[in-house]
Amino acid sequence: MHALIFEYTAVNKTGTEIAGERDAETERDLAVALRAENLLLVEAHHKGAKKGFDLNIDKYFSFLKRISLIEKVNFSRNLAVMIGAGLSLTKALDALQQQSENVKMKELIGDVLTLVTQGKSFSESLRKYERVFGVLYINMVESGELSGKLEHTLKLLARQMKRDYDLRAKVRGAMIYPVIIFTVLLGIGVLMMVYVVPTITETFTQLKVKLPLSTRIIIGASNALLNYYWAIILVTAGGGYGVYRLVKTPAGKAFFDRAVLHLPAFGSLVKEFNSARLARTLGSLISSGVTITKALEITASVLGNSLFSGAVADAAREIQKGIQINVIFKRYPHLFPPLVVQMIGVGEETGTISKMFLRLAIFYEAEVSEKTKNLSSIIEPLMMVIIGVVVGFFAVSILQPIYGSLGNL
Repeated sequence: MHALIFEYTAVNKTGTEIAGERDAETERDLAVALRAENLLLVEAHHKGAKKGFDLNIDKYFSFLKRISLIEKVNFSRNLAVMIGAGLSLTKALDALQQQSENVKMKELIGDVLTLVTQGKSFSESLRKYERVFGVLYINMVESGELSGKLEHTLKLLARQMKRDYDLRAKVRGAMIYPVIIFTVLLGIGVLMMVYVVPTITETFTQLKVKLPLSTRIIIGASNALLNYYWAIILVTAGGGYGVYRLVKTPAGKAFFDRAVLHLPAFGSLVKEFNSARLARTLGSLISSGVTITKALEITASVLGNSLFSGAVADAAREIQKGIQINVIFKRYPHLFPPLVVQMIGVGEETGTISKMFLRLAIFYEAEVSEKTKNLSSIIEPLMMVIIGVVVGFFAVSILQPIYGSLGNL
């Protein structure tokens, strides 16, 4: 392979940018050569290639890509392994940047590496990407750096994110079946209203039969769908957007979260899901060296359900007055069952609060896993009943006038 001339920009240990030209077979070879001179490659391109058209599709469509939770899990796990093997943080980040296939992730690691090279701590460098990693991740990394247990913290974060991913995947998986059934049912209903009902309506008009209320409702719905479909689409879209905006407000979100907790079957699943996330997050934060007050504040900011978030935020304030967590959680019996309160109380008395939270997390994660398995056995007959009612209503509404007209013959 022939050597190419690269125009490059690099930074030294002080963060000073250096531009130049150099022969290298590939950009990777150029980066390795510069690294040997204590320079970090920032940007490189073939000499004279600036004016040409760059055929790197990933570069132009990188904005469409995102950094997935699994990529963050792999990043944390691999970084922990490399640091544990004795590599410096900069060398480990450099290796991960070279290995990454996601353009967004590669750019992020490169930027973090540049900031670390300039003298910033790892947690400070990550703070620029708080929207990607989250406040929980960054605070745990900061705690790991301060305590000298960065490798352990990264492994803990990888496990936490993997469990969180598995938990979400199970809940999403349980919801897929009813969503598919509902979508198919809605599609069939629309097709019937658009193509079948108008034909039957013409028949009823020719027969001049008196139509029952249910038939008139179906015909009216069909006419509305055919003649005012644009208004239905606008109203549906506007209503959906209005609900979305309402849920974004504190009062609207609180109302929605409270309503979800009272749903049959799903309510208990949501409670256990949030209890598992709360316990896992608090246990991980406290075990990594974060103070209980700060751990509660961080946990309150990352929980999805506003009722759980509010209870934890209340605990963060009240614990500073000397009140124990189990006493505070006892005020919320609709969120925390006696088991949670008792185990937290035991943990506070024995000084093993982080272990108790992690045990609670394991217990509730197992409960969520079991409930999501059994959810389909509850949903399936319920969906069959709904389908049966809809089909029965439609059949009776269509057949009743037909039989009535035959009786008049």
